[in-house]
Amino acid sequence: MPAISFVQVCKTFETANGPFKALDGVSFEIQEGEFFGLLGPNGAGKTTLISILAGLSKASAGRVTVLGRDVFKDAAQARRLLGVVPQELVFDPFFSVREALQFQSGYFGIRHNHDWIDELLSSLGLADKANSNMRQLSGGMKRRVLVAQALVHKPPVIVLDEPTAGVDVELRQTLWHFIAKLNKQGHTVLLTTHYLEEAEALCSRIAMLKAGRVVALDSTSELLKASASNVLRFKLDADLPAALLSKARVTGRIVQLPAHTAGEVEEHLAALRLAGLVPEDIEIRKADLEDVFIDVMNQHAQGVPA
Repeated sequence: MPAISFVQVCKTFETANGPFKALDGVSFEIQEGEFFGLLGPNGAGKTTLISILAGLSKASAGRVTVLGRDVFKDAAQARRLLGVVPQELVFDPFFSVREALQFQSGYFGIRHNHDWIDELLSSLGLADKANSNMRQLSGGMKRRVLVAQALVHKPPVIVLDEPTAGVDVELRQTLWHFIAKLNKQGHTVLLTTHYLEEAEALCSRIAMLKAGRVVALDSTSELLKASASNVLRFKLDADLPAALLSKARVTGRIVQLPAHTAGEVEEHLAALRLAGLVPEDIEIRKADLEDVFIDVMNQHAQGVPA
């Protein structure tokens, strides 16, 4: 039995300009114990899919189950099996951190779980904030409390929707250490993130969405193998020639170009010389998940099967 199953899930919103299909026949399964990544550009449908999974929105068509429980027909049972960390910082300003976790436990009929709450506070770096009012916490600390609230009832399936967006490196490291520990203990994890290096390091399998459709679904290792084997990376203080710009990933002065062979590396460098450009700090590296992601999105935009 899969931990999570999406079967031909569709979601249509009515807008002033007519119907908008946010999800268009999304189907895939996540097995128990997997650390699974759901990636896509803004507007791809990731948060809509998670909202349906969490019971916050109803699919226009299709079926979603959590460990066999239908999220619509068996909503209460399905919700008990999920721990969802949302993107938004939602909190009750009238309670301390410990009180917020105790109240969250009560929603699931759980009492006297003080030891688990203490473990959550310690593991997420909140022990010294346990008696602080939620209003007194920084954004990063509030994010940690959201994670603790999602885990307070020990759900077998954990859903993390952009959990490290806008937070510091310390929290990212603390969170991933704890979540990886829970995953090793058998918890299933579904992660959406724009930090593709996190997805590459943590997720064993990945689905990519674009315009409400699955455009790639495979193990992380297979996705990486399918990409260009190497990337030419250098710094440049001028604009690239148009022929190279269409292939490049440019971040400030840093330019990265896919290169399957040594011949392609030489072609790129020859084009730079011909344009009178002198690159600095030239290096060749292996393709990473960001290269794969850009390649898949570009292929889909051009109508090529991804």
